[in-house]
Amino acid sequence: METKRNIVIVGGGIIGCTTAYYLTRHPKFNPALHTITLLEAAPSLAPGASGKAGGLLALWAYPSCLVPLSYRLHAELAAEHDGARKWGYRRLGCGSFEAVVSRQKVQALRAAGADGDKAWEKLPKQNGAAKDLLEAGNLPLDLDWVDRDIVDNWALMGTPGSTETAQVHPFHFTTSIAELAQQGGVEVRTNAKVTGINSSRNGVESIEYLDRESNETKTIDAVTDVVVAAGPWTSRVLPRAKIEGLRAHSVVYEAEVSPYAVFTDIQLPADFVPEHRAKLGQKRRHKGRVDPEIYARPFGEVYACGEPDTLIPLPDTADQVEHDEAQCDDLVSYISTFSPVLGSAPIKAKQACYLPRHMRFGQEGGPLLGRTTVPGVWVAAGHTCWGIQNGPGTGKLMAEFVFDGAATSADVEKLDPRKFKV
Repeated sequence: METKRNIVIVGGGIIGCTTAYYLTRHPKFNPALHTITLLEAAPSLAPGASGKAGGLLALWAYPSCLVPLSYRLHAELAAEHDGARKWGYRRLGCGSFEAVVSRQKVQALRAAGADGDKAWEKLPKQNGAAKDLLEAGNLPLDLDWVDRDIVDNWALMGTPGSTETAQVHPFHFTTSIAELAQQGGVEVRTNAKVTGINSSRNGVESIEYLDRESNETKTIDAVTDVVVAAGPWTSRVLPRAKIEGLRAHSVVYEAEVSPYAVFTDIQLPADFVPEHRAKLGQKRRHKGRVDPEIYARPFGEVYACGEPDTLIPLPDTADQVEHDEAQCDDLVSYISTFSPVLGSAPIKAKQACYLPRHMRFGQEGGPLLGRTTVPGVWVAAGHTCWGIQNGPGTGKLMAEFVFDGAATSADVEKLDPRKFKV
């Protein structure tokens, strides 16, 4: 006999939205018996990294137990729902280069020194598996938005049309999947900040949240399942999950360029300083090397990001995240030294978001995915910079967990939250 299920998803980013979507597509889903409610603390969906990430998809991403399934599902979703038009799904080239920027190259910039006291952490995109794919070669001719004269050691991961790298526009992808989930019967409530999950020995019972519009505490009773997919905010709901947030800054340019994702390693003059810092009279020396990542995107955009930091604590909700204007301007200055095209392009957005990382897994271990020690409470969080890439696979597996009791599309046993007593 089928039984009633009252399922609540906490988090309106890519993981929460894909989970909602695949729950409505599961063979056992019955809208007459099953209700699905998605709660997002911010005023709109995709308010954090799911709306402000780069959108790179790659078969060499991590964890390896989840990536192949999710990469394939991206292609299937795009084919089924016109993803090329709706959220910019496409294959693209990917590579890495080193460049040495001479003092003469930046003589128009004022030479002083940048702030070297920041707690930088290198972006964790390129792990060992990614670097093993690099093949030495010449800079592609159609990669014409990079200064060829200063580039050394171009290494290719994939050509345009490659089967190993693709991309989506994160915000459009997340909101499109959420719309499809709503069409399937999911109720979305925004400005709903979860404040507690009530459970007994037998399992979850209810969930409480603050309605930020009315400032009233509300309760959803008779809950059978809660899927916590709140990214770096997961530990605010499930403290034992130990998910931390790394703040990452990014800049979006208005530019139509050839489709490449580019990793860089840029050697700057020792006395280089971005012009905006020179105007402030800053005199400290720069650390010498920077490694911004640049992703050409559909819809006339180029996305660029720099190293994450842990300087500013995670705010209460994603809509309260603020960016550091100087860090964004640093990124713009670095990129202008090797890309005159982007150096002269209009800037569409300067922004920051927090990447969710599980403290005990380490930066390349992967997310927590599956049931917790509390019956009826599930968690799907800690995807670091691969949340968009691994969103569809995570959503499909979470739907299997909820309706079947176990994941069947991929073996993700090593991601079991109970291994860490969550």
